[in-house]
Amino acid sequence: MPQLGEIRKGKEINGVKGTSVDRHKWIWSACELCGKERWVFLYKGKARSPKCKLCSDHINADYGRQFVKKPPWKPNQHFIQGYIFIRLREDDFFYPMAPRGYIAQHRLVVAQAKRRCLLPWEVVHHKNGIRDDNRLENLKLLPNAGNHNTQLNKVIKKLLKENGELKVRLGVYEDNNYSLR
Repeated sequence: MPQLGEIRKGKEINGVKGTSVDRHKWIWSACELCGKERWVFLYKGKARSPKCKLCSDHINADYGRQFVKKPPWKPNQHFIQGYIFIRLREDDFFYPMAPRGYIAQHRLVVAQAKRRCLLPWEVVHHKNGIRDDNRLENLKLLPNAGNHNTQLNKVIKKLLKENGELKVRLGVYEDNNYSLR
């Protein structure tokens, strides 16, 4: 069995000569998501596809959003635009929160902690901005989307202030006044 990172020509792998695949180099690589090892086409010194066929991305025609296929060990879980969505059964207490049977995991985590269904206008905010970090200590329940935008505006104002201070320190401060409306 080859070692990870081992590089061979196609004719060494399959033993058939005369095809264009045989002239190219291949690397023994592991999938980023599931860890399955396989031969991958070598392109610019790296594996051309870091994910295996099962885990590779595809477009869902119903939603037009980026999806990652369900790995076999998590059959009721999808990733949509960085968020994790989980399928709930109809007899689940939190099913009313799940349109079409799927609920965002961060909303489910907060609802389970509060022991109630969240209202449709309540927003769950990721404090560190990482959409798939759904630890309870990283989530904050906001009463509505207006408060969510206020939180983001506070962060933007803080970053703009820090940016201006750093420009002054470097001596490259221009008289452009950056501010939020």
